[in-house]
Amino acid sequence: MALSERSYIDKIEIVGEWKAIQVRRADVVERDGVEIARTFHRHVLTPNMDVTGESSDVKAICKALWTTAHKKKYKAYLASQSQN
Repeated sequence: MALSERSYIDKIEIVGEWKAIQVRRADVVERDGVEIARTFHRHVLTPNMDVTGESSDVKAICKALWTTAHKKKYKAYLASQSQN
């Protein structure tokens, strides 16, 4: 009876006006190759965040969506919100 665990990114979504990236990781436990448990972990990335620790797929999506102009607009939006 061998137990094994594996994790993988199973969903990447682009959400909202500012193109936030929602990443879902699946954590799977298997006994003798048969799945016995699965849990999920989600985290959200916004254009002002460092993505160096993310998977290559997530980095590629961020690079494609978050242009310099988009990042500047998001930074201005955050600054306007802190004044309210």
